[in-house]
Amino acid sequence: MGATAAGIALLMLLCLGQAHGDHHYPNGVGGAVKEKKCDYSQGRWVYSSSYPLYKSSDCPFLQSEFDCQKNGRPDNLYLKLRWQPTSCNLPSFNGIDFLRRNRGKRIMFVGDSLSLNQWQSLTCMLHTAVPKAAYSLRTWQGLSTFKFPAYNVSLMLWRDALLVDLVNKNGTRVLKLDSINSPKPWKGVDVLIFNSWHWWLHTGRQQPWDVLQYKRNTFKDMNRLIAYKLALTTWARWIDSNIDSSKTQVFFQGISPDHSSGSDWNEPKASCRGQTRAQVLSHMSKPVYLLNVTSLSQLRKDGHPSIYGYGGKRGNDCSHWCLPGVPDTWNQLLYASLIHEI
Repeated sequence: MGATAAGIALLMLLCLGQAHGDHHYPNGVGGAVKEKKCDYSQGRWVYSSSYPLYKSSDCPFLQSEFDCQKNGRPDNLYLKLRWQPTSCNLPSFNGIDFLRRNRGKRIMFVGDSLSLNQWQSLTCMLHTAVPKAAYSLRTWQGLSTFKFPAYNVSLMLWRDALLVDLVNKNGTRVLKLDSINSPKPWKGVDVLIFNSWHWWLHTGRQQPWDVLQYKRNTFKDMNRLIAYKLALTTWARWIDSNIDSSKTQVFFQGISPDHSSGSDWNEPKASCRGQTRAQVLSHMSKPVYLLNVTSLSQLRKDGHPSIYGYGGKRGNDCSHWCLPGVPDTWNQLLYASLIHEI
């Protein structure tokens, strides 16, 4: 790996803009605060006999690519690790309390397959907390909704890896860096957790667009960090113009590290340092809170499915995470942020 965990965390803050002030707090527990909150992102993984928080067999809706035990993974130590912050304790996850606090609310994850990873984690955590409670799972027009009728809580997933518009013009896929005009189901949701990063680095056949467009200019390619900055600025303007912060809490998930062999963070980090800070989050008028999952996830190379995703049928997966596993801690950070009433 070309960079340390701290370096990758710095990359996120530099590319998004250093979160600060009353509106932004980089540790995911911010808001209008007078005292510095605990930095949950700094700490170490410790063995815990009480882990994991649930068993994959208790989640009949868990997708196969995350169910490493079912796919034959022979070891289980990775299931027994708990995140311990350096200067405080991370609140224990209480699924019943989560459901009661969010009664009548809609919580939506917006992003790529890592948003799917976190959404699946949270549904398993909550289903385990109330195993006898009825639930429903429905996917319609790209929106997946997991609902607990007794609590009237909906956990939703909207797959939107790039956040800005991707349109087809005469057979050419055009990624419009300055446009969010296509229908988005984000409005009116009580809690939004956004994620976008990995797809911006894809090239060749994995690249989901043919050309990039910004204003009236079309590009075959450009520096991906510049493209990412332009897209996030468009997203930030959409949030500022369309979200009522008195009704909706907005989070942005930090980078989930990819431990694939050959992955190299040196070039993106250097490029990001070489340009003016984007200041995306810090220039927003509406509060957005960064869930800083990068450093703690970087320490868990063992937590990926590896050959135990899809039963090894699709190669070595070092991007996503086994469940139970690391995304459960991401949701603990989310829970801590919500109970601290950011």
